[in-house]
Amino acid sequence: MAYWITINYDRNEYVIDLDRLSAFACAPNGKITFWLPNSAHPIILNQQSDPEGYQQVLDYVQKVSAHSLIGSWVQVNYDRKDYLIDLNRISSFCHSPSGKLTFWLPDCAIPIIINEQKDPDTYQKILEFIKRKTGYLLS
Repeated sequence: MAYWITINYDRNEYVIDLDRLSAFACAPNGKITFWLPNSAHPIILNQQSDPEGYQQVLDYVQKVSAHSLIGSWVQVNYDRKDYLIDLNRISSFCHSPSGKLTFWLPDCAIPIIINEQKDPDTYQKILEFIKRKTGYLLS
């Protein structure tokens, strides 16, 4: 189901289906970043640049976050940002002998590296998702 919004960014008007986005990054300063599908083009919104568009994206992120416990969305604190990521859109995972779990955001190629010692809950959620989705158990 499509969730279309319009936003103004960089003197252009965009019409975007938020349901097609794979990740959102929320910075401590209130900026929300997402990447347009199939382009790696980042959109960075803040309250001052486009208040209406910003609020629509924020509402969507909060809605998805509330349902993330039962779905494929996971919250990850990485590199001083809170990411909300749809694991269904991730196409590869790397598990190193040191226990690090790495995956890449599909529309921007940013690597997300999760360490079991620093974030055990998210680490386990991702391992459980991988097992449920692929049948493979990473250890």
